[in-house]
Amino acid sequence: MKRDFIDLWDLTPEEAWEIVKLTKEVKEGKKDLGKPLIGKNVALLFNKPSTRTRVSFEVGINQLGGNSLFFQEKELQISRGEDVKDTARTLSRYVDCIIVRNHSHTWLRELGKYASVPVINALTNLSHPCQILSDVFTLYETFGEEMKNLKIAYLGDGNNVCNTLLVGAGMFGLKLFVATPEGYEPNSYYFKKAEEFARESGADVVLTHDPKEAVKNADIVYTDVWISMGEEGKSLEVFKPYQVNETLLKEAKPSVRVMHCLPAKKGQEITEEVFEKNADFIFTQAENRLHTQKTLLAFLFKALPA
Repeated sequence: MKRDFIDLWDLTPEEAWEIVKLTKEVKEGKKDLGKPLIGKNVALLFNKPSTRTRVSFEVGINQLGGNSLFFQEKELQISRGEDVKDTARTLSRYVDCIIVRNHSHTWLRELGKYASVPVINALTNLSHPCQILSDVFTLYETFGEEMKNLKIAYLGDGNNVCNTLLVGAGMFGLKLFVATPEGYEPNSYYFKKAEEFARESGADVVLTHDPKEAVKNADIVYTDVWISMGEEGKSLEVFKPYQVNETLLKEAKPSVRVMHCLPAKKGQEITEEVFEKNADFIFTQAENRLHTQKTLLAFLFKALPA
């Protein structure tokens, strides 16, 4: 039976932990995933620009022995009104996996329903599970099991990254404080899922409108762009108190590390000074997309080493 990865909860917490721990061994050269994608063709269907997601997937597919085919939506008949279910059934006859980066989460769910091959969410308006799985690996690589005792603060827009980070915190037992302006809170369904997982894992997931409350004694501060793709025209004024700058970081622990899923709008959600001080950690976070997604692909193709 095929496995999709459209939301983070398409993995059980146990499976997610397995992937994170194995990714560390793979990155350190202690485990070899082999070439589980030999003879496999993977379609990347994107209607949004991409640097890290596209390159990390294409390189990872190649390293696993597979072949990637990149398509922008405008190049396919869906741009002319073909039903998503027809596109799903057509691509399933040609390729072995479909990776999608688009605006509509509902559209992606429909594609997954009708595709007979694994479908991976490379970003939608609601969810970015590959990013958060990789971010959790970055924390695990750096702090090990101690990551469960860290205070993590997310500041800014309650967007797809925020939604999925909440779910990830719930699944992995993390302590996460999310601070957003009023009217920009994360999706209520994703927050509910986070709370459900938290009851099992012992996680803390807290929502607030006060950035100082979120950052107080934080070990990790995470931010993302204030205006996501497709949301141009949104006012920036309401977000200014949520900028990750040196003044706000005085509320955090002196050892605080800053995360950003990139691309960064320096001078908006984060200052140039703070970004550059944390650049090595941020770009390690970006690199880890490659390692985590390779392990995820091996898992979906049932090729994880014993």
